[in-house]
Amino acid sequence: MNIIIVNGPNLNLLGEREPKIYGSESLSEINLWIENHEACTNLNLEFFQSNSEGSIIDFIHSKRKDVDYLIINPGALTHYSYALRDAIISTQFKAIEVHLSDIHDRENFRKISVIKSVCLAQFYGEGKHGYITAIKHILEQE
Repeated sequence: MNIIIVNGPNLNLLGEREPKIYGSESLSEINLWIENHEACTNLNLEFFQSNSEGSIIDFIHSKRKDVDYLIINPGALTHYSYALRDAIISTQFKAIEVHLSDIHDRENFRKISVIKSVCLAQFYGEGKHGYITAIKHILEQE
């Protein structure tokens, strides 16, 4: 099974950025942890991060024929990117939305997701474990 894990703006600064909210591990450390997790045995994972909405959309488009699932942490794009929402619809990806922090226990604007309705599920507030929760959800669907 081929799964892409896409992380949006500012997630390249994990480990430095607001560690009380996002933790002290870098995105590279989290990706390596995911890759080596027992739930990911026999999965083909590809990781991508960009601070650019257009680059994320181009990457998603480029994978539309090669990937079974998309796990996406869109960062701030969650709250306003109808272009990202349309990319998920256009590619017909089975997508799952993940957030490290509890978006419902933060600022009001973070509670709104414009992509939630085009995703199979949304997981938040579990830190890096949210990615594994998403993978386990995928495995239950198969």
